[in-house]
Amino acid sequence: MNAELIKEQFPILNQEINGHPLVYLDSAATSQKPRVVLEALQRYYEYDNANVHRGVHTLGSRATDAYEGAREKVARFIGAARTEEIIFTRGTTTALNLVASSYGPSAVGAGDEIVITQMEHHSNLIPWQQLALKTGATLKFIPLQPDGHIAIEDVEKTVTDKTKIVATNYVSNVLGVVNPVKEMAEIAHRHGAVMVVDGAQSTPHMKVNVRDLDCDFYAFSGHKMCAPTGIGVLYGKKHLLESMEPIEFGGEMIDDVGLYESTWKELPWKFEGGTPIIAGAVGLAAAIDFLESIGMDEIHRHETRLAAYAIERLSEIEGVTLYGPRQREVGLLTFNLLDVHPHDVATVLDSQGIAIRAGHHCCQPLMRWLEASATARASLYLYNTEQDIDRLAEALIQTKEYFA
Repeated sequence: MNAELIKEQFPILNQEINGHPLVYLDSAATSQKPRVVLEALQRYYEYDNANVHRGVHTLGSRATDAYEGAREKVARFIGAARTEEIIFTRGTTTALNLVASSYGPSAVGAGDEIVITQMEHHSNLIPWQQLALKTGATLKFIPLQPDGHIAIEDVEKTVTDKTKIVATNYVSNVLGVVNPVKEMAEIAHRHGAVMVVDGAQSTPHMKVNVRDLDCDFYAFSGHKMCAPTGIGVLYGKKHLLESMEPIEFGGEMIDDVGLYESTWKELPWKFEGGTPIIAGAVGLAAAIDFLESIGMDEIHRHETRLAAYAIERLSEIEGVTLYGPRQREVGLLTFNLLDVHPHDVATVLDSQGIAIRAGHHCCQPLMRWLEASATARASLYLYNTEQDIDRLAEALIQTKEYFA
């Protein structure tokens, strides 16, 4: 793949920030959108805009075909067995909350265990905290190795016959580690628990097959994989989704409504109350087409090479502390510059047209584990190049000199 040619397909990247060409290194927060996705959104609103599943007119039929066609495309993209196992949501956060709020209360009770890790994004921590508080369950944490990895023997020790839910991210949004979710799912199932995977940082960057992972639930967001904001996906095994009750009620998700009781539609629509995120689904389908035209394996290889180069360059700078393993499979680097607050680092870099993230990255427990109040983060994607890494390294050296 040619990252320079790919970069040309992203209009937003062709601009200057503070008098410098933009280097965008914040794709873990949200990715930029290629022209084909922007055009798909515009085309939908200009020619096909209508509500779905309701009207028999032509626009309604075209909108419905586009929306349900996007569901079929998502199912193929992540290797789901059936389209009804794909629930459209607002994003990863909404999807994980749906599992915790709908599946959780019927599966977890007093004395049961919910097992997660200390590296979780708040979206995959707080819902389980709340479920444990409401049900009297115990929240347990798989310990982390010194470099942030999860050891299978620690999973074996933590998961017991009392465990009902095991939840973790596939890729950490701070450490850049790829967690052994397939092996974790096997351990969870052996003890009668379900496996929930936060796929927000994995789905945009590597080929995912939920049946191969054998996870029970898998959540991800469109905006991190070149699609619009406001669209996400919850995958769930059919028998589990069928056992769950909706948590939002209203139009679209009903079958029959009486004055005193109602019944729900079949999967997947019983979880999609109200007018759904139609344009977002159209944009997500276009994003999937775009990513697949390049190849998920090719994107993964590109990021792995770029991450190795970035680690090498930043390791050469005295005073830079890198967090997480030195060898990694995703283009995400979290670091600090000695005696300089990460917000100051990000501000100086922005003055040179370089966009990075600074803060706790919605992972405050992990920050405490790292013994850092905050960190800086540079996250790479298919449109980044070695020249972007060189700009980052040079700017960090200048930042160090400035504060010295």
